[in-house]
Parts: sequence; C-alpha cells; structure tokens
Amino acid sequence: MTAGLAHAGGGWLPRPLRVLFADEVKRLGFLMSLPAQLLLLFIVVFPLLMQIYVSLTYWGPLDGESWIYAYKSLNPFENYGELFADGRFWASIARTMLIVVVSVPIEFLLGLGLATLFVDRFPGRRIFYSILLTPMMIVPAVAGYMFFMLFQSNGPINDLLGRLTGLQVDFVWLSDPDLAIVAVMIADIWQWTPLMFLILLAGMMGVPEDQLKAATLLGANSWQRFWRIVLPKMKMVMIIAAVIRVVECFKIFDLLAVMTKGGPGVETETLSYYIYKLTFADLEWAYVAALGLFVLIALSLLAWAALLRLQIAQRRAETQPGA
Repeated sequence: MTAGLAHAGGGWLPRPLRVLFADEVKRLGFLMSLPAQLLLLFIVVFPLLMQIYVSLTYWGPLDGESWIYAYKSLNPFENYGELFADGRFWASIARTMLIVVVSVPIEFLLGLGLATLFVDRFPGRRIFYSILLTPMMIVPAVAGYMFFMLFQSNGPINDLLGRLTGLQVDFVWLSDPDLAIVAVMIADIWQWTPLMFLILLAGMMGVPEDQLKAATLLGANSWQRFWRIVLPKMKMVMIIAAVIRVVECFKIFDLLAVMTKGGPGVETETLSYYIYKLTFADLEWAYVAALGLFVLIALSLLAWAALLRLQIAQRRAETQPGA
C-alpha cells in the first residue's frame, strides 16, 4: 500500500500536492524512527555524561556511596592534570604507538600484496581465500593462547629457529623485556592482516576495468597500471583501512591478557591494559573516567583528521577529468 502511495505521488498529482505528500512521508518516517533514535541517544549520551561527571570528582566504588553522590568529592579537572604527569600512562601510550607504527604498516603491505595476488582468478582461489581469512575468525583470546604456547622457551618457534640455524635456540620470548612486545606484534599481525587484505581486495576489485584495459592497450605494464591507476583509485579505501586498524590497535587487550598480562613488569602494558588495571585492580574509577575521556577525544580528533583527508581526496577525484 505504501509503495502504491509513493508511486501515486510521483506522476499525476499537481506539484503542490506532490510536495505536501513528500513532506508527510518524511514526517511519518521520522516519527516511526524516533523511538529508536531516542534509545540510541540515551545509550550514547547518558554514559558519556556520567563519565564526565565522575571524572570531575574523587569518587570510587570503595566510597560506599552511589556515583550520584560523587559531587561530595568534587575536584574540577585535577584528574586531568594528574594524567599529564602520569609517566606510566604516557609509557603505555608509547608502547601502543610502537605497536601501531610497526604492525599497521606490515599488515597494510602484506594485505596489499595478497590483494594484488587474489584480484585475478586462478584455480583454488576460493579455497585459499577461505584459508587466509581464518585467523581473523579466531577469537582473540584463543589466538593469544595459541601464540602463548608457540613462544614458550621450549615451544615450536624456538625449535624452528634452531632447525633453520643449526644452533641451540632458547629465547624466553614472553619473559624478555625486548622480545615480549615483538611476540605480541607478531600475533597481532598474524590475526589482523586478513582484515586489511579483505578491505584492500574490495577496493582493488572496485577499480574500473575499462581504465585498466585502456592502459594495457596504450602499452602500460603491470607495475605502471598498479602505480598510476589502481593505487590512486584506492586512496579512500586505504585511508579507511589504516584508520580502522590504528583504532583497533589502541584497543588491543585479549592478546596481552593471555600472552604476557602486561609483563614482564609493565614492558608490554599498552593503553587498554593500563586502563584495565586501574579499573579493576586499583579501583581508581574517577581517574579512569578522565583518562578514558581524554583518549576518546584524542582518537576522535585522529579519526576526524583522517576523514577530512578522505573528503579532500574524494573531491580531488571528482574534479579530475575522466573521474
């Protein structure tokens, strides 16, 4: 019935009636979606307001009072000043950034290389495609346990290195301050390269084939087609893929919780694991609220900058001749 009304509003009605009909349809759609919008607004806004309120106090669960009465220990912005002087917090950010700087480019290059191989059809393509996506489907905690066993001093990794070098290899990967973070990054690269591969493959398959065929007819080789046509057309997809992985790296937790528990000492304590310890071990909920809000704003600005770059690239692509 609705489809019939919509169809009726398109042709034979006078223009004023068509405008009125369209307004009524929009109003009806807004009213029908209003409950869901209000629920979503409540789910998002209420916790945020609660977090801002608690972050301006010294309240904690050991106070014996509900968070509603947190105003009794009001300390405007002292928690925010404390986080700027918190060396452990900045060290956890530095470790997180190290994982981002190392893991994301490697995942990107591996994903791009695999996408280049899989963009063309070949026998067994679907089977290999399924195998490549398997690590991404594994629960991160399970993946963490797998690599926890692999990186034991008498585990398969040391055994493989020993066979390749002919030497006795007994690295204590997860107990060495320098090697533990390397083991975590290897696990992260193994699990999330398939996601990068999937996004980049989708972008690569969206490149217009007529442009590639035209370039081939003009004498362009594979490298020239890839560098001059494929990569420029994939700029937006690459930015999206990079932003997704950077944000996800800031949330890395399961691998650390199973493999190292932030150790040895605090050598693999990333931002998310530091927040976890403050929340459930130290019960510093007011400080955690301030810290989490600061991180939220920082990551939001990072995402905003990336999306702005995305919009600029899109405008340039639209203004280019033949885009």
